[in-house]
Amino acid sequence: MTDLFPLSPVPCPLVPDPMLEILKLLRWQDMLDILVVAFIIHQLILIIKGTRSVQMILGLVVLSAVYFMSIALDMAALQWLLKTFLSSLLLIVVIVFQHDIRMALTQVGKSPFQKNTDMAEKELDEVVRAVFYLSKRRIGALIVLEREIGLRDYVESGSDLDASLSRELLISIFMPVSPLHDGGVIIRKGRIQTAGCILPLTKNPYINKRFGTRHRAAIGLSEETDAVVVVVSEETQEVSLVQHGALTLMTDEMTLTKGLHAIFVVKEPQPQAWKSWVSRS
Repeated sequence: MTDLFPLSPVPCPLVPDPMLEILKLLRWQDMLDILVVAFIIHQLILIIKGTRSVQMILGLVVLSAVYFMSIALDMAALQWLLKTFLSSLLLIVVIVFQHDIRMALTQVGKSPFQKNTDMAEKELDEVVRAVFYLSKRRIGALIVLEREIGLRDYVESGSDLDASLSRELLISIFMPVSPLHDGGVIIRKGRIQTAGCILPLTKNPYINKRFGTRHRAAIGLSEETDAVVVVVSEETQEVSLVQHGALTLMTDEMTLTKGLHAIFVVKEPQPQAWKSWVSRS
C-alpha cells in the first residue's frame, strides 16, 4: 500500500568546525600577542642555552612535579616542606638567575639596528699586529674592544690612559716589566681608555681546564657584555677571539683581521645591478 504522504529526508544540522569558530574569534591583537610571547620565550632559550640555568630549571620542574605528587598521595609533611620552599619561588628565581636576568635586560636595551663603527680598519690592524708580535715572544695579553654596552665599571678598576691606539703602546703595556701587564686593556672608540683592568671570571664549569685566568676573564666579560676580547696565551702562544662567551682560535693575522672586520667594520652596500646599468646608460 502506497503512503499518501511520502516521508522526506530530514536534513542533518551542520556541526560547526571548532577550529573555524576559534579563528573567527581571533583578533589581530591576539596574533600579535602570541608572536611577542613566542619571541620572548625564544630569546630566553637562546640566552640560557648551554649554561647552568638549564639544569637549575630542570631542578625546579622536578621539585614542582614532586609537590603535585605529594598532594595526590596526601603526603602532608612533604607537601608542607615543598609548599614553603615554592612559596618563595620568585625570590629564588631572581637570586639563582640573576646573571641571566642581567644578560637578558642588556640584550633588550640594545638596538638591533645599531652597529658600532667607531673602530676603523687601521686601528683594528694595529691591534692585530700587536697581538701577534706578543704571541711570537710568548707574552700574554688581554685586549677588550668595547661595543654598545658600556664598560665603565671595569674602566674604573684600572689606570686611566686615554691614549691613541698604536701597536707600540699596546706592546709596551703587556711587557713583563710593565706594572700594567697583568690586567686587561680596554679600547673605546679607537682609543686606549685604560689598562690594568680587573675583569670578572666566568663561572661556567664546562670551560676547558687548560685555560687560565686570562682566558676565564675574557669569557666572563663577554658573558656579561657584548664586548669583543682578544687573548694571547703566554704558555701556548695561541691567539683567541672571545665573544658572547664563546672562544675561537685565531690561527694567523689574516683570520683575526677578518674576524674583527666582520664585527666592527660596516661594509658599504653594493649598488643593485639595475642601478649600475642605468648609471652606465
